[in-house]
Amino acid sequence: MSSHAAARPVRRPFFSRGTMVVATVAAIGIATYLARMVLGLEKVTNLSNPYPWGIWISIDVATGVALAAGGFTSSALVYIFGHEKYHPLIRPALVTAMLGYTFVVIGLLADLGRYYDVWHPMLPSMWQGNSVLFEVGMCVMVYLGVLYVEFVPIAVERFRGKVALPGALSALNRLLEGVLRLADVTLHRFLGLFIVAGVVLSCLHQSSLGTLMLIAPTKMHPLWYTPVMPAFFLMSAISVGFPMIIFEGTLATRSFGLQSELRLFAGLARIIPFFLGIYGMARVVDLTLRQAWHLLWPLTPVTLSFATELVGGIFLPLLLFLLPRVRKSPTGLFVAATLVVLGVALNRVNVFLVAYTPPFADQTDFPSVFEVLVTAGLISTLVLVYRGIAMVFPIFEQPEHGS
Repeated sequence: MSSHAAARPVRRPFFSRGTMVVATVAAIGIATYLARMVLGLEKVTNLSNPYPWGIWISIDVATGVALAAGGFTSSALVYIFGHEKYHPLIRPALVTAMLGYTFVVIGLLADLGRYYDVWHPMLPSMWQGNSVLFEVGMCVMVYLGVLYVEFVPIAVERFRGKVALPGALSALNRLLEGVLRLADVTLHRFLGLFIVAGVVLSCLHQSSLGTLMLIAPTKMHPLWYTPVMPAFFLMSAISVGFPMIIFEGTLATRSFGLQSELRLFAGLARIIPFFLGIYGMARVVDLTLRQAWHLLWPLTPVTLSFATELVGGIFLPLLLFLLPRVRKSPTGLFVAATLVVLGVALNRVNVFLVAYTPPFADQTDFPSVFEVLVTAGLISTLVLVYRGIAMVFPIFEQPEHGS
């Protein structure tokens, strides 16, 4: 990309044939979501006492949190470790993380029976310091606030000096310009603290999500249950951070018709094997020390899901990222990154659903069509909001002639 490139809003029509399909799925999902809020869990889900959670937790929450890891890994790479050349990837990763966590909270509200009490952890009188879930909730809540604070400079850049409300609202123009100037001056002094806080908070709750299942050793398949599950959750989140940047960056640049960041993606691809290798070897060592390899036989849907997660989600993309011809190919990078993303998503589904077997359940859990519609609707809505943000705010760096 040329030296005079700068971040600018994308100039393309919002609606296209593909966008209309996504918008249709989003509308159906939103309608189903509202029905759940009004009618309750029993009418729209197959959840029960033995299976109190389903895909809304395993996909919408646990997977969503993991795949939003590009935000803190890119911030650490650029601002903490000083790899400034990757700065053009910061804003897209920030938007992905911000929307990812926002929709994690929205998805969580659907799963909570009394969703209207979700504000309770904000009251010190209701804190429970011995609860892992309390720590996850507080970290996610604070980190979501941090992400929006990190987004404020982008909003300031977009609107400062351009506030021109019409009619009677014009009286507010000077006030709003003053607020934008104050935010610009203030945040530049303290933004570094928010960035460091975001990295720390992410490491805390990414690992704590793995801690949640440690209290259920008799209810989980021994292929997945291990005392070091919190470390595996953190390792996998770090491992998927850069692949997620490649994944969403490739889709976004193709959708918007922008120049590919192949050079930067290739640089990330040289780093990814290091984290994938550590994570993969840790999983192998854990299985060996626990003498659990024999559990892979005979092949069943459960053991096959574990093998797919391990081979297809870790070692196959690790091998691909090590190949120079893959790192030089946009398609090769996208395929390898997609395998890592799907592998981590499968891991979260495996841990929270596949590996979980309540001792007194008389049947296995399977999501209702309404649960699937809500999940598909949330993902589709996230895509639409991401597209809208990219068209309003300066997210992607583009050459001057592309403006």
